[in-house]
Amino acid sequence: MEETGYRPYAIAERDARRALLGQTMGLVALTAGMFALGAYVGRDFSGGVGLVAWILSLVCLIAIGPAIRRSEMLAVGLLFAVGLLLGIGTAPMIASYVENDPQAVWQAGGATALFMAGIGTWGYATRRDLSGIGRAAFWALLGLIVLGIVLIFVNIPNEALIYSILGLVIFAGLTAWDFQRLSRSSDLSSAPAIAASIFLDALNVFLFFLRIFGNRG
Repeated sequence: MEETGYRPYAIAERDARRALLGQTMGLVALTAGMFALGAYVGRDFSGGVGLVAWILSLVCLIAIGPAIRRSEMLAVGLLFAVGLLLGIGTAPMIASYVENDPQAVWQAGGATALFMAGIGTWGYATRRDLSGIGRAAFWALLGLIVLGIVLIFVNIPNEALIYSILGLVIFAGLTAWDFQRLSRSSDLSSAPAIAASIFLDALNVFLFFLRIFGNRG
């Protein structure tokens, strides 16, 4: 009797996780589309407009968590706003690469897709608990931010390459952790928050690859 009662629960849990995976990755794809739209719309904007867009994107990102408790549609709207605003904020930099080294943009995009697919699949499928890696990667990210501030005032050889490689290592840990969180959840209402984390992982990975491919030679 216990086995008979357990199997419908296990099937329902599996179906819920699959539904969450599909919904989350769909939101990630749509947010990436909003980012691309923002990057196109903001390609001729000034740096001041980009800075305002970055600040507004941070406000929207922080608001996603509280919004989930009120309305999932509101949380999704905020997620899309984050993608659009980050696209606008990043547009001047991407436009510069497109004008001067368009190949670097395509290479960064392809490398990001492979990176996210490989690390994400491993994080989703592994049975190893990655929470420790996730916490370590979070603190390492804070350290990387501090390093970035230091590098404004101190020059070291190949600093852009070193910084980008360190960033990729850190976001490999964060990406694997986010996908494991996705694999262990069946709460559909968590989709916007997890999608935001995965989208930010992909965006940062893209920017790191862009710096690497754009600084060759």
